[in-house]
Amino acid sequence: MAIVAVALLITCQSMAQDNSDSSSTGTTAPTTAAPVDDAKTAAPTAPSGIPTDPLGIADAMGRPFTVAFILASVIGVWSVVERLVILRRRRVIPKAFVERFLMHLRAGRMDKNEAIAICHQNQSPMADVFMHGVRKWGRPSVEVEQAVLDGGERQVSQLKKGLRVLNGVSTLSPLIGLLGTVVGMIRSFNDIAMAGAMGQTQTLANGIALALLTTAVGLLIAIPAMAAYLYLAGRIDSIVMEMDRLGQELVHLVSAEALRERAIVTVPRGDLAQAATSPTAAPAPALRPRKPVAEK
Repeated sequence: MAIVAVALLITCQSMAQDNSDSSSTGTTAPTTAAPVDDAKTAAPTAPSGIPTDPLGIADAMGRPFTVAFILASVIGVWSVVERLVILRRRRVIPKAFVERFLMHLRAGRMDKNEAIAICHQNQSPMADVFMHGVRKWGRPSVEVEQAVLDGGERQVSQLKKGLRVLNGVSTLSPLIGLLGTVVGMIRSFNDIAMAGAMGQTQTLANGIALALLTTAVGLLIAIPAMAAYLYLAGRIDSIVMEMDRLGQELVHLVSAEALRERAIVTVPRGDLAQAATSPTAAPAPALRPRKPVAEK
């Protein structure tokens, strides 16, 4: 996309330059014409302001700055669209999968191998976090929690991967505009030095146009990029908090302490009391008194 846009701008600029050259080298008045008064025939030149159309802006900024801004805008738009697709909540945390997975764990209908197979089959970021915890099935809660945290950190780094590019666009675009401002000021002072006349405002027009346009275009690219960066960073934070909550719930289901408590709860207390008071139960052996040792 950037290459096509740059090619179109270069073609339009070359066409405009060819038209201006052809108009300047066209038919001229015959040299045998009678001289006329220069003051009467000299038409007043219209003041040329800063261009507002896209082609005029690209021509005033020059090819290097135009190409840089086009690349920055295309990269920024691509990063925003790509992150919006990746950060969909139903893709990161599939609701149906999470609810069914935790329900089977609470009911005790799933063992370690089945849980790992289901997580591997889903292949979502939340399933990957669950897989790290399930692999520590039956271990102490500290080990299971650490495994969940390790898996979560890997997934968070993947979710924030595209934000670095967007942050770079929002940071570099104003710097490129500032560079254009400095270059425009240098050009204006050089034109003044070469012309030797401070009163001719037309001499300063090109440099001032470059300075103002590069600054404005850089800010126009950086402001939406920064707004999109803040929005996507907030979405990632909310997703990470939800993943942490679900990971802690998994720890309370597959750790050694949780499995031990579940095994105790599954045995009814009434059955234990009935077994202790049952008449068929074998009576405890009576203790026999110890015979005194005969004295010699």
